[in-house]
Amino acid sequence: MKTTFLMTGLCLFLLTSCFSSNSQANKDLQVSKLFMELPYNCPTPDGMAIAPDGSLILACPNFANPAMPACLMKITSEKQISKWIDVPVLPETGIACPMGIAFNEKGDLYICDNQGWSGSERGYRKGRLLKLIFDKQGILQETITVAYNMEHPNGIRIHNGKVYVTQSSLSAIPSEKLVSGVYCFKEDDCNIEITNTLEDKNLLTTVITRNPQVQYGLDGIVFDKKGNLYVGNFGDGSIHKITLDKNGKVLSNTIWAQDSTQLVTTDGICMDEKDNMYVADFSANAIARITPDRKIVRIAQSPDCDGSNGGLDQPGEPIVWNGKLIISCFDIVTGPDKINTKHDKPYTLAQLDLENN
Repeated sequence: MKTTFLMTGLCLFLLTSCFSSNSQANKDLQVSKLFMELPYNCPTPDGMAIAPDGSLILACPNFANPAMPACLMKITSEKQISKWIDVPVLPETGIACPMGIAFNEKGDLYICDNQGWSGSERGYRKGRLLKLIFDKQGILQETITVAYNMEHPNGIRIHNGKVYVTQSSLSAIPSEKLVSGVYCFKEDDCNIEITNTLEDKNLLTTVITRNPQVQYGLDGIVFDKKGNLYVGNFGDGSIHKITLDKNGKVLSNTIWAQDSTQLVTTDGICMDEKDNMYVADFSANAIARITPDRKIVRIAQSPDCDGSNGGLDQPGEPIVWNGKLIISCFDIVTGPDKINTKHDKPYTLAQLDLENN
């Protein structure tokens, strides 16, 4: 999602605008509430998905404590949380880095194993797209590597039997500015070697991040009810709409929504039943809503905080679950463009109401 080796800061006036330039327009901001304090083994919560049994699955890559095994946590509707599994590690690095996750209709779970997020040399272009197959009791039976040698796999959605993955950096593609893209795989693909270049047959489309101060590319990804694909260009704070033909080929890729006064960066995104889009504004400690008519409104924002009172402590991923908007608080990245100033306890999920939005 948002790595320190790619982000060098954003113009200070954007940070100032987070609180001042639209205070009147955003006077009715919601105050986020604490949904849950997470246990000690979840120092860096990130991606979420709803399991076939209705429980909420939370990916914890645990970048804040590399000694802590990356895991998936299961949260019941009664808010009982427990470790589900440790994510299978990559033997070459000895770690796993689960970020975006998504279930298919069969109940298989796909994971973006973003080995390159930390910027370590050993993880460079070692990312994987994994497919985990479980039995009826939810016990892991098989781990399949769908694709490997990915530079920066991040967000993921499954649509019409295909798996769509954002790669936040494609540095091998020549360009003055950062190139990132969307990859597409079949659900039954396996062992596809990725070159992170335009030669990759699974590369669906690319974008350029033009903000020179925040060179971090595509991140959040979601489909609307009509089958249109939307992706967030993190550094530019924009949402791209990608239209596909019946065979899944790209017909267009255009900036659909952008307003830096309401949305500075675009991390995880999700949709509600009315096709309202919710975007985690990672740098601004905020959540924005984008209506189908492309209007962007910041609906909640927090100052620098530890999340203990439900504050948005560097929101990474939102998801609609049981009538609430649940938000993971990543809480690790700092910099001149970030409201977040340090990683600290507690580790939290926040929540917002949907009916007032």
